[in-house]
Amino acid sequence: MGFSRRTVLCFALGAAALHGAPCWAAAQTYPTRPVHLIVGFAAGGPSDFVARLIGQSLSERLGQQFVVENRPGAAGNIATEVVVKAPPDGYTLLLCSIGNAVNATLYDKLNFNFIRDIAPVSSLIQTPGVMEVNPSFFAKTVPEFIAYTKANPGKINMATSGPGSSPDIYGALFKKLAGVDLVPVAYRGSGPALIDVIAGQVPLIFSDLSSSLEHIKAGKLRPLAVTSATRLDALPGIPALAEFLPGYEASAWTGICAPGNTPKEVIERVNREVNGVLADRKMKERFAEFGASNLGGSSSDFGKLIADETEKWAEVVRSSGMKPE
Repeated sequence: MGFSRRTVLCFALGAAALHGAPCWAAAQTYPTRPVHLIVGFAAGGPSDFVARLIGQSLSERLGQQFVVENRPGAAGNIATEVVVKAPPDGYTLLLCSIGNAVNATLYDKLNFNFIRDIAPVSSLIQTPGVMEVNPSFFAKTVPEFIAYTKANPGKINMATSGPGSSPDIYGALFKKLAGVDLVPVAYRGSGPALIDVIAGQVPLIFSDLSSSLEHIKAGKLRPLAVTSATRLDALPGIPALAEFLPGYEASAWTGICAPGNTPKEVIERVNREVNGVLADRKMKERFAEFGASNLGGSSSDFGKLIADETEKWAEVVRSSGMKPE
């Protein structure tokens, strides 16, 4: 009997999480010293904010400091490799994200296999994106935009923050499903990309809602659609892209992962505490302030999400011909 790639991914993630547990007693006393939470991006960014918010709450709940350590570079691959090579004892964790699912296909030669070498602990939050244009751009709806782009192939620029970034893959999925030709213009981060769209240098960007919401409210950007499967409370009058392109869904997500072979009792302990943090009303409100929704659930749930997302974005990366810089 054959197995689909998704099934193989799920099996691999499950094995990574459950294989090789040391004694129960050690897991019961965890943690007995500070835990390092490795973030693959610079301090002050969205990932760093999530890590510090979650880390502070886990410190309070578990009685040991969760130290956020920023290891930026190579689209998060440097941080991932640090965790892959760390002892599988629960004292070095990774703030993982959609980028890890994309990088698995985007990069041909990595010193690790994310599915095989990392154990899922818990998902944290999910943040949808928004397809938006400069207010001077004539298209006011997605059908108008698609029609114009098909009539002018290769003439519409799309701002991104580099190959494999959320704006890039959201746009690539749009191109694939809409059958249009957009030209990616890479910037060194989403901030500069948004600035040029607001200034009218580039007409289009697919941006995380958290980065765009205030600009939309100020009238500096015109949202055409959200990238979530359904409409959002934050932008109730704005349609979902899936209303025009069935099957379209793209959202950034973050979670916590551990080195492969981390004891399942340790994973379950951290998972339980993370879910307790996410259930807190104040924490939900903090994340909702920038358009994010709490996820949580079991480590197996998170493993399935990673497997599904790795397979989904692999198809988009390959069909688009996307290559890392």
